[in-house]
Amino acid sequence: MTDQTLFEPYALGSLTLANRIVMAPLTRNRAGAGLVPSPFAAEYYAQRASAGLIITEATQVSKQAQGYQDTPGLYTPDQIAGWRRVTDAVHAKGGRIFVQLWHVGRISHVDLHGGKPPVAPSAIRAEAKTFVNNGFADVSEPRALELDEIPGVIESFRQTAANAIEA
Repeated sequence: MTDQTLFEPYALGSLTLANRIVMAPLTRNRAGAGLVPSPFAAEYYAQRASAGLIITEATQVSKQAQGYQDTPGLYTPDQIAGWRRVTDAVHAKGGRIFVQLWHVGRISHVDLHGGKPPVAPSAIRAEAKTFVNNGFADVSEPRALELDEIPGVIESFRQTAANAIEA
């Protein structure tokens, strides 16, 4: 690929990107109260709007999906409004932005869930650390997701994708 090709517009489905440069997701841990993207997030992403496409930091689909301190959600009205400020700022600079949705499963900690264990496909603790209020900590042993909970997790992803379109 030549430099000329890299900086040419690119058709991605129904979108036309200004160039072929994609900003990969980078977890920032800067969400405010209620896990709402802060005004700084709008500024941060708008500063990078010259990329052909921005992929946001991982954004949880529910409170249960959280695995790291101060990562944003997209499942409450306040969070949707926060992301709308971000997308408006990016669009004002001519940028395109996609959201990365996630549910971290077992890569989480009881401190992020009111003292309750995180939920994962199985009750096997990962050999990993996560970021909590007082720094990095070993992840907690999760509880296994019950079969009747699976439709709720799927619905969380569906609803959050709809929220992203709204934002």
